[in-house]
Amino acid sequence: MKVLDLDAVRAFVLVADLHSFTRAADALDTTQSAVSLKLKRLEAHLGKQLVERTPRVVRLSADGNAFLGAARDLLSAHERALGSLSLERRRLTLGLSEHVAGTNLPQLLARLNAHDPGLVVELHLGRSAALLAQFDERRLDAVIIRHGADEPPRDDAQVLFSEPLGWLATPQWLPRVSEPLALALLSPPCNVREIALHTLNEAGVAWQEVFIGGGVAAVGAAVAAGLAVSPLARRVAPRGLVDVGARLGLPPLPESRVTLHSRVRDKRSIETLRLMTSGLATQ
Repeated sequence: MKVLDLDAVRAFVLVADLHSFTRAADALDTTQSAVSLKLKRLEAHLGKQLVERTPRVVRLSADGNAFLGAARDLLSAHERALGSLSLERRRLTLGLSEHVAGTNLPQLLARLNAHDPGLVVELHLGRSAALLAQFDERRLDAVIIRHGADEPPRDDAQVLFSEPLGWLATPQWLPRVSEPLALALLSPPCNVREIALHTLNEAGVAWQEVFIGGGVAAVGAAVAAGLAVSPLARRVAPRGLVDVGARLGLPPLPESRVTLHSRVRDKRSIETLRLMTSGLATQ
């Protein structure tokens, strides 16, 4: 009877979820070569190729797709078995910027729960400045926020990734003739708002607010309704919106950084944070 190596199975599931050996290694706090070796040993043990490796893309083979569901069930059963021996449930209080939380958040939370069913996640969505203030007040264990590329990161910031903002609108959207550029923005204070307005002012582009939202979801809805254009990262925008900046001759928006600030120390919660940050980076 073949006995599976749970660490190798966990590495396989992470590679499948994150589409990357490097990100899986980050989530496991190990090296890419160690993850690759685990996968090779698992494949040799099963006598099946699970992953198709190419220079740019990591894809599951037909056997890998067939094995994935059973691998998840195995890991889940293992975590439930361990959890049944412990009455203590841990809590992770996490702040996540609305300008970072993407459309894959439900799938990401399900992945976190499958990885660590004993963890209670208290998730606060909000604006970066407010979340960072709550972190400094020790009301949050960790925060994942967005900064402008020209802002010097704090000493306690771990840069996760950088990505551009875009002038997003519906594909057919056009500004009204002889009117300033119609914008949908978050109410201040908002770092993305400030970056966008500074960029327009520097380029001499006239603008007017036609919609002010209390959250990114509200702003996205207004843009999807055709009211305006908005500076957003693609990850947070409703499907169907496109970057109209080049078509409208708008000045390009700068890159922005997504950073993690954390005081988490216990090993399991650190693993959960790594899985969260790796999942956000793949979107």
